[in-house]
Amino acid sequence: MATPSSEERAQLRELIENSLRRQGFCIRNGQIHLSENPSKDKMRRLHRLSVQHRIEKAQLRLGRHEDRLLQRIASGSEIDPAKVAPRLVEVLPDSEDELLFRYASLHWSIPTSSGYGRRLRFLVEDAHNGKLIGLFGLCDPVFSVGARDKWIGWNLDARKTRLRNVMEAFILGSVPPYSMLLGGKLVAMLCGSDEVRDAFRRKYSHGESWIRGHSADGRLAMIATTSALGRSSIYNRLRFADRLMMFSVGFTSGWGEFQFTNGAYSQLRDYAEKYCDKTAKHKSWGVGFRNRREVVRRVLAHVGLSGNLMNHGIRRELFVMPLAENAREFLRGEHQQLMGFHQPADELAAFFLRRWLVPRAERCPEFAGYSSESFRLWRK
Repeated sequence: MATPSSEERAQLRELIENSLRRQGFCIRNGQIHLSENPSKDKMRRLHRLSVQHRIEKAQLRLGRHEDRLLQRIASGSEIDPAKVAPRLVEVLPDSEDELLFRYASLHWSIPTSSGYGRRLRFLVEDAHNGKLIGLFGLCDPVFSVGARDKWIGWNLDARKTRLRNVMEAFILGSVPPYSMLLGGKLVAMLCGSDEVRDAFRRKYSHGESWIRGHSADGRLAMIATTSALGRSSIYNRLRFADRLMMFSVGFTSGWGEFQFTNGAYSQLRDYAEKYCDKTAKHKSWGVGFRNRREVVRRVLAHVGLSGNLMNHGIRRELFVMPLAENAREFLRGEHQQLMGFHQPADELAAFFLRRWLVPRAERCPEFAGYSSESFRLWRK
């Protein structure tokens, strides 16, 4: 392993600290500091450089498709609230739907992940007009999350065995103008649909986990996710008929790496490749690093910066969506059979339209003035 010069270390330290300050962070005693209760607008500003970097990076790959992809984004005049007909579309690799998924993901106000490990992605379309309502993606969950694990009642052995029956929504939301009609609630509801559970079963009921060597288990018992910015108005009080679908179980601790992905990350990665020990443990993962977090953690230590710089202090509300009456008992290993809820996508959608969309359209007709051209990222 090569050894960096003291000048290289100093230059990278300066780059990292300057990058954090440009985003609006203060650094004192090796830690990032925010105001005690930052507003959502301030949190969006903290994310802005990282989001903009993702958009600039994606232009080469997606920019030439933008005119075509915009044809799948609705203007408000193209929506008839009484005729909205949501449908789920599973995203397949190398498809037009995948391009749309990636393009729409760039519009989130925070940088989004591509997901880790097992992965399912879906679009939610309006069958009435062929336009995009929203999207969600599910991936392998983080192994240890205190609030989630406490709510389930997991001990270490049960978590090792049944974590395979949990997925995490790494992106979830609606696009305008459907977002003006509370479309995010619809997308969240459809995460828990029978169709999603069936897709999970088809894809992951065979084989073996690379990570832990367990036989695959195609039963999906729970989905976990976090709010984008602090407390969530989408997930709170989300119901299907008389049953609460999602439960707030606490807040994340504010650790992550988005603050290093605004242009500085490529230099951190180059440094790690040259000077840091690799962390991938399985031959199928290659010989590099398992994820961005590993890269950042190794580089900070290598150049003499505190690992506490990975604590950005933005705490996000954590939610869980049990998909069965006995989800917690099953995940604890107390029950061997999973008694799944009956939640067909068409019934979830019909309930959403009656409960939220139609009343919202009557109260807030401003959605009708939205132009799909507002969704454009790159000017001609």
